[in-house]
Amino acid sequence: MRCWVHCPLRYIERGETARAKSPRLGRQAGSIAEANRIDRIGIMTGLDDGQRNDTGKRQHGVMLVNLGTPRSPETPDVRRYLREFLSDPRVIDISPVGRWMLLNFVILPFRPRVSSEAYKKIWTQRGSPLHFHGIDLTRKLARLLGDRMRVELAMRYQEPSILRTLRTFWQADIDRITVIPLFPQYSSAAWGSAVEKVQEEANKLWNVPSIQVVPPFYDHPAFIDAHVAIAEPVLANASLERVIMSFHGLPERHVMKSDLDGAHCLQRADCCERIASANRYCYRAQCFATARALAVRLGLAEDEYEVTFQSRLGRSPWIKPYTDIRVRELAVQGVRRLAILSPSFVADCLETIEEIGIRAREDFLAHGGDDLTLVPSLNADDRWVRALVQILHDAWPTTNFAQPEPIPV
Repeated sequence: MRCWVHCPLRYIERGETARAKSPRLGRQAGSIAEANRIDRIGIMTGLDDGQRNDTGKRQHGVMLVNLGTPRSPETPDVRRYLREFLSDPRVIDISPVGRWMLLNFVILPFRPRVSSEAYKKIWTQRGSPLHFHGIDLTRKLARLLGDRMRVELAMRYQEPSILRTLRTFWQADIDRITVIPLFPQYSSAAWGSAVEKVQEEANKLWNVPSIQVVPPFYDHPAFIDAHVAIAEPVLANASLERVIMSFHGLPERHVMKSDLDGAHCLQRADCCERIASANRYCYRAQCFATARALAVRLGLAEDEYEVTFQSRLGRSPWIKPYTDIRVRELAVQGVRRLAILSPSFVADCLETIEEIGIRAREDFLAHGGDDLTLVPSLNADDRWVRALVQILHDAWPTTNFAQPEPIPV
């Protein structure tokens, strides 16, 4: 028996007779172009029953979602990635016309070549670090969760796409999916965009799957413990004078738009000292909460670490203080040995390896510093895999995830 793509609703409602036939659809469609369009968006493509999961047990899907990466470090692929990424209205939240003009006349004519050179510095035989760390994490988590769970990796931008991953679940007869956005802190530009895209693509399917989403885990003890387990030995061996916790930056307007009463975020110096009702969606406040939790577990006093924000783009004000400026200032002030953690990234990528490990290090040394140590991210470390199981279990305790194990530190 074969399950075929349903006709577009407008043909059903109008009772129109189809005039062209798609061999994959196996049913009349209004035109070849329409048939191809339906097939691309994945509305129930034909699938033999033998291809479905026949274990007799209904599997549950787990979708890990990260930001994305170019297919290669070459300029055309980087341009393609940047076009998709920066066309997202949650990333550049200005008018559609303004965003199009900014992208096509200011950013894309120049930035892809610069970014291509940066990607070439971090590219490996396995490709992009963000991608292969995601693959490794997916495989390890799948082994730990067992046969009842199917784990797949998706990227918000580029491949493997969210739609492709949803179709993989459908072909395996999985209609219950737990989504883990791999962004510890909430931002509309990352966490919000990823969840919106999952919902948008799922709604294109004729049989819409049941989806549950793991909330941001910025202060979850297992997430903090996994970071500490990786950072502690690095910091102990570095004879450090200062630690920076560098988080990805955001335009100030993004955090102000997340302020529920409009009178809290960035309105006073202590706005991020605690999470309250008004700032519970504030990215900056959640970053500071992550930093405080890490500092306690790492035994860092308040004068031994600081929080900064990196990767700013454009001329509008971004949340402060800025990582690149503070790295130079600390060197000029006489700090000789510096370490940087990046707790908003769960995998090493362009922003950690190139921006911090190469450029920030060069800046620090050029201004008088002796050494800058980049603490590795969580990547596919076994302690991070076990932490994800704990996060899944705590977010949805009634779902039959594997029982989490303690994380050794």
